[in-house]
Amino acid sequence: MSTPPLRNVAGIELPRAAAAHPTETAGAAAFSQDHLAAWVTDLTTLHELIGSLTGTSGLDAALYEVVRAGAALAGARRGYLALQPPDGRGPDSCTGLGLGRAELGAIETVPRQSSSPGRLLDGDITPPQPATAAPAPAPTPLPAEICHPDLAREAGLDPRHQEVARRLGAAASYAVPLDCASGGGRIGAIVWLYDEPAQPTDRQRHLIALYARHAADHLARRLELARATKALTAVRDGLLPARLPQVPNTGLAVRHLSGPRGGGDWYDVLPLPDGALGLAIGSVNGAGAPAVAAMGRLRASLRAYAVMEGEDPVAVLSDLELLMRQTEPSRSATALFGYVEPGRRRLVLAGAGHCPPLITGESRTEFAETTLSAPLGMLACWEAPSVEITPAPGETLLLYTDGLLHRTGDPMERAMARLHQAAACAPAAVRRDPELLADHVVRLLVPDLEADHPEDVVLLAVRLAP
Repeated sequence: MSTPPLRNVAGIELPRAAAAHPTETAGAAAFSQDHLAAWVTDLTTLHELIGSLTGTSGLDAALYEVVRAGAALAGARRGYLALQPPDGRGPDSCTGLGLGRAELGAIETVPRQSSSPGRLLDGDITPPQPATAAPAPAPTPLPAEICHPDLAREAGLDPRHQEVARRLGAAASYAVPLDCASGGGRIGAIVWLYDEPAQPTDRQRHLIALYARHAADHLARRLELARATKALTAVRDGLLPARLPQVPNTGLAVRHLSGPRGGGDWYDVLPLPDGALGLAIGSVNGAGAPAVAAMGRLRASLRAYAVMEGEDPVAVLSDLELLMRQTEPSRSATALFGYVEPGRRRLVLAGAGHCPPLITGESRTEFAETTLSAPLGMLACWEAPSVEITPAPGETLLLYTDGLLHRTGDPMERAMARLHQAAACAPAAVRRDPELLADHVVRLLVPDLEADHPEDVVLLAVRLAP
């Protein structure tokens, strides 16, 4: 009875055993079992490493994970990844494992035609031929790998390459390209450095090649996402105020954190006639380019209504509600608009489903009691009474979007209690400076500012001078 051939697993070629003499059956079976166990181990390792790569957040974290995982497969302690998309749109970057900025800078001084990333990305540089020479041969394919088992003793290596390796304490290196199977081309190269003369085994090379193929496709997708996010962020930032206005007797500060997909949170500080000031903050439901576009239209419309009838915040939001019903029937938005007379320390506020402002000063920290109302776009006709607030001299008004509360990870009531506590426990010197107070609150409520969180955050601090 013949044994059926084993199937290939994850690109790992399994040898086809030839017919054996009966006396060799036991030895062949033991050999096959040992190799099958090794293949299962390799497959498990690849599965775990690819799972770790998939679980990373952001392009930078993915680049570091690729270098780290490859180092584990290659048996190296240090390495770096040179990202260079072939379309020239960037970003070009270098991510190191166990290498600081100075060491990465030294590596960049190696002539490109001698460095492993340069040769993998550009190919071997052919010296220029005389005009009378025969036609140059067709270009050779880009290298599939570059191995320097002993950098100090290798003949023909660029002296600068050997000098940098000696400074870094690197005795050997192994490099592979990042080729996208989906047709994106060669987007970069990875180099691992050994502390002693060495080179990976055939089994290690095979595993590294398999991992690099999956990693390249994953990095290509992360690269496109990073580009799209950057473009969307630039558009959104262009729709928000480039800077806050200088208003007599008023201190202003704003903090804006963007989510990876781009949300519809927005704010505005608008000088109005007679020395008044218009404050606006809101959030459009949804994410991505459609939400950003809707946010831009909503903010521009509110600015126009504020100039015409800003002294009546209810009228401003009523007009905005009517506009949304006509032009954004499938969307809803929260908004808060305030008319401020800084000289009199008088604020008139109207809100549509938005979080209540927080007033904080030396003698009190409390939420303002704004009228409860549904968000814009959710009622046939929106209108709710406004409220008038007269802060004490030196008190600060904090306006914020619900993303600030959501990023705490706590239920809404608990998050609002944390916001209240953060403002109340601020030192006196911090409470007197809107910039310091905004940093203080964000730091306590959003501990990881670099985390990819779907929620945008806007915090606007307004302090009326005594």
